[in-house]
Amino acid sequence: MYLKIKKIMDSFLAAMGLIVLSPLFCALIIWIKLDSKGPVLFKQKRIGIHKKTFHILKFRTMRIDTPKDMPTHMLADPDQYITKAGHFLRKTSLDELPQIINILMGDMSIIGPRPALWNQYDLIAERDKYGANDVLPGLTGWAQINGRDELEIPVKAKLDGEYVAKLRKGSLSGFLMDTRCFFGTIVSVLRSDGVVEGGTGEMKKQREQKAGKQL
Repeated sequence: MYLKIKKIMDSFLAAMGLIVLSPLFCALIIWIKLDSKGPVLFKQKRIGIHKKTFHILKFRTMRIDTPKDMPTHMLADPDQYITKAGHFLRKTSLDELPQIINILMGDMSIIGPRPALWNQYDLIAERDKYGANDVLPGLTGWAQINGRDELEIPVKAKLDGEYVAKLRKGSLSGFLMDTRCFFGTIVSVLRSDGVVEGGTGEMKKQREQKAGKQL
């Protein structure tokens, strides 16, 4: 029952968000066009519910000569590809706003595991262990407010599994988790928590560096 209510609320909130944020959308579109050559929107193949693929929408933050279908953390020097506008958009997470359209199309939810790239086989496999590929991916989620780019893949998948477990536990449990993720995201965005370019697994790297210094 909660999943049905959640889907209705997703559509309603996404529609309202698109209307309210339309002036911001227009301002960002103009800035992106003036800042660098290329389209305003960036489309990328991602993994949706039950591992079906869809094209996620984002504001373009990188140059058009950036290698396609490659996670940012796998680029040798991500900063060389990110535009001036892109640095701001990524730091503030405003590049994710076009995913409101993905929510209206039914490919995504407001809250859920972040959709993996189609070729992130390690993350997809880890999520299978927890059933995290069997729910709609989200604009934000439990892993996003608990480390985001700083998390290594097994930890990220485990957090996604914790979210799914709460959804399956019951309507109240699912609602409370979604509410916690929603307000937690606002705090995380304002503080730019977990945003590290090329930083997947950054927490682990920092622990290893600290241990090396102690030795």
